[in-house]
Parts: sequence; C-alpha cells; structure tokens
Amino acid sequence: MQREDLYSHVNDFIQYLQKEKNYSRHTSRAYQSDLEQFFDFLRIQKAGEVDKNAIMFFVSFSLRHGLDARSVARRLSTIKSFFRFLKRTGVITDNPALVIKTPKTKKHLPGFLTYEQVEQALQVTNPRDRAIMEVLYSCGLRAAELVGLDVKDLDFNKDEIKVKGKGNKQRILPIGRSAELAVLDYLKVRKGSSQKKTTAPRVPALFLNYRGGRLSTRSLQRIVRKYLLRVAKAAGTNPHLLRHTFATHLLEHGADLRAVQELLGHASLSTVQIYTHLTRDRLKKIYDKKHPRAE
Repeated sequence: MQREDLYSHVNDFIQYLQKEKNYSRHTSRAYQSDLEQFFDFLRIQKAGEVDKNAIMFFVSFSLRHGLDARSVARRLSTIKSFFRFLKRTGVITDNPALVIKTPKTKKHLPGFLTYEQVEQALQVTNPRDRAIMEVLYSCGLRAAELVGLDVKDLDFNKDEIKVKGKGNKQRILPIGRSAELAVLDYLKVRKGSSQKKTTAPRVPALFLNYRGGRLSTRSLQRIVRKYLLRVAKAAGTNPHLLRHTFATHLLEHGADLRAVQELLGHASLSTVQIYTHLTRDRLKKIYDKKHPRAE
C-alpha cells in the first residue's frame, strides 16, 4: 500500500489506542511519535510503497546509525501494532510487519526498594500524597491506573479496589490496611475542603489536583518523584519503581508467580518472570553474606 494512504490512518490508530485500549495520553503520544519518525524516514527515502523491505530497511538503518536495540525494538513494536490495527479494520489484507524479527535486547532488570527504603519513602505528611504512595505500593498499580481510580472503585467493607487496566480490562485487587487508612484520612480532608467550595462540581475521581479536577499522570510522576528522591537515584523515581517493588517483595515472601501476574494485570507470565531473576540475585547475595559455608 502507498505511504500516504497508510499515513492517513495514523490518527485513527491513536484514537483506537486511547478509546478502545484505554492507553494514557503519554503512551499514545509515544506511539504517535514512533510512527511519525517511521513515515518521516520513508518520505526522506522517497519510499512510495510500504512493504516488508521498507520496514526492514528502517530497522537496519536505525541500528546502523546509533539507535540502541531497545529503542528500535519499541519502534518496531509500534509499527507492528499499527499494521495489526489496519488489517483488523480492513484497510489492508496482509501485514508486512508480521515477518520482521525484533532486534535482540539486553534484559533489563527493574529496580526496586528495600523494606527500609519503602518505610522512609512513605513518611509523607500531606494526606493526598501519602494516600497515593500507600496505594501504589499496596496494589502495584500503573500510573494511568491510579489516576483513573474513582471513589466508587474502593470497597472498604471487602478491603478491595477495582482497577481498569490496559485494554479496559478490569481486575479486583486487595488493598492493605495502611493504604485504606491513608485513603480514608485523605477523603476526610477532601470532604472538608469541598464543603467550603459548595459551587464546585462533584468529581468522581479519587485523587484530585489543586484545582479540584482529576490528577494527571504527569502530576502523579512529579509527586512520586518528590518522595522517592529521598531514597532512590533520580533515574528510578517514577511510579513504576513502586510497582516493581510491590512485585519483588511479594515474590521474596513466597508469593506464587501466577498470583503476582494476576495482581499486576499482565497478560503473559513471561513478563513477570523477570522478577524471579531479580529476587534470585538478591537471595544469592544474602546467602553469600550470611551462610557460614558460603565461601
């Protein structure tokens, strides 16, 4: 199919990601940026027909000119998703990206906090921010999942929370007592504040910004970074660090891998298995340090 004809469907694809797949604006923008770079490359190369050779050339060119394999793999994944969407919607009959092999990347072990670091990071006086930190660590939520929570999604009688994950898939998660108490404290403060603003419209969102609207993902990242900088390096101060920590601590305490998969909302078990390497490395260090016959 011709390049310009395909490009005309990019916005449809982005709308699909946001409305049907429930992807955040930040994630959708990343997909759009990948596709823009792909089509810009094709325009510069004056490629009219987009086939598997054009995609392979884009991948090989990117690798030869210094782009790391992980970034190239991500762009190729975006392109494959785009063509899957086009085939599903009947725009194309064959997916030219299907046969393109993904560049091999080094396994990246996610960072995590120790129990002591978590305790320090959760020493937060602001009621809303404390509730945010507690819920992230208690439930292992993605950033978009947390900001998407509504007050009605919490069931304090059952100690459960309803989460809308990727692809609008819902899951019910247990919520720890510390997180529950932090949320209740925040809601009391919020209720008192809203009574002073009787003209303000009611917002279903659980976590609000200072204007009374739903907290954005970007604002959440700033909040979490503020408290994690106390205990972690700047590169590891995003909300995902608490998600990694949640999974790691569960596995270290003997949680079943499939149970952690369900709690995290991962479709594939292989996505969760990376944590087993992480916990195994830590156990080896503990063994070497503590066992009298280790050396």
